[in-house]
Amino acid sequence: MTLVIGGLVFLFTSHDAAVYSRPVAVVTKVEQTGRQKQSDQFKNTDEMYEQRLTVRLLNTKYRGRTLTVSNHYTVSETMSLKYRVGNQVCLNQLSAKHGRLSATVNGLKRDTVLAMLLWLAIAMLVLMMGRAGLRALASLVANTALFMLAIQIDLKWQGSGILLIFSLLAFVFTVISLLLVMGPTKKMAAALLATVVATSVSVTISWFLIEASHERGIYFESMMYVTQVQRPLYIAETLLGSLGAVMDVASDIVATLFEIKRLQPEIDRRQLLAAGRRVGRQVMGPLTNVLMLIFAAEMLTSSVLFLRNGNPWGYTFSMTMSLGITQSLVCSIGIILAIPLTSLLMAAMVGTGRWHHEYH
Repeated sequence: MTLVIGGLVFLFTSHDAAVYSRPVAVVTKVEQTGRQKQSDQFKNTDEMYEQRLTVRLLNTKYRGRTLTVSNHYTVSETMSLKYRVGNQVCLNQLSAKHGRLSATVNGLKRDTVLAMLLWLAIAMLVLMMGRAGLRALASLVANTALFMLAIQIDLKWQGSGILLIFSLLAFVFTVISLLLVMGPTKKMAAALLATVVATSVSVTISWFLIEASHERGIYFESMMYVTQVQRPLYIAETLLGSLGAVMDVASDIVATLFEIKRLQPEIDRRQLLAAGRRVGRQVMGPLTNVLMLIFAAEMLTSSVLFLRNGNPWGYTFSMTMSLGITQSLVCSIGIILAIPLTSLLMAAMVGTGRWHHEYH
């Protein structure tokens, strides 16, 4: 059944040009018409090619008609693409003059790839986790919708209440995610309280340090294309980033201590607290490294671009890595705080003799 759904998704997205308002065409013929070597003052070299593409329109009133468009791309394909026969492309400025069509290529039609990746992620989630996977998927959909709503509110308010908006959003994210995954139980309450407190404290610490240092070493000007006040936006970004990491470690500790108590009802609070700290130490290192690797992968291309254009390491770090490193450190603080908080809360909540009945 899963494969059938995947096949239907592939077929639909491969033949859905009719639902697009913009012109979509398929490349039927490719000719290379020119080649030019390029270099700059830093001895970076590249080659630019010119293509003549014959494309057949898949929608609009000109559906079925062919036209020729030109495309320029570099071997590195940093800001351009090489097109091949069979590629579906989006067109701009489609017009007819004296019965002859003309247009420019805007880029690939990518919905098939995105839809198949989404199908694969959902299929693996459901097949591997069953109902728990469905609940996780539901929380993802709900949180995505809320995130888009929060962005629209922020744009409407022109950034004047960004911290309030995203602080409330972070709390709602946490409640929805934990409710759907754990249900309305005491362990959900423990994870919620630990997540909120640890995230709030870590973000407050980051805000205090930024204020105390007068933003030395924090280069907000590297937040390119931002058209609203940068510091509150950065704090909101840090808040959401910390939330995910803290919720992860809190949920791990809660689930582990819950299972330990279920298997060993006689265990006391002190032993539960020690077990929670051991679990935290085990997950803290890998989770911190994951955050750092995600940040490094995000900044890799920008760092290479800066270095290849003659910028020293110090300037490159300041302009591409300083904000990300700061966020990673704030997330690490949140993770460290979440470990004792979650362990203490779980030890206090499940240390009674009535625990077994309350949790079921």
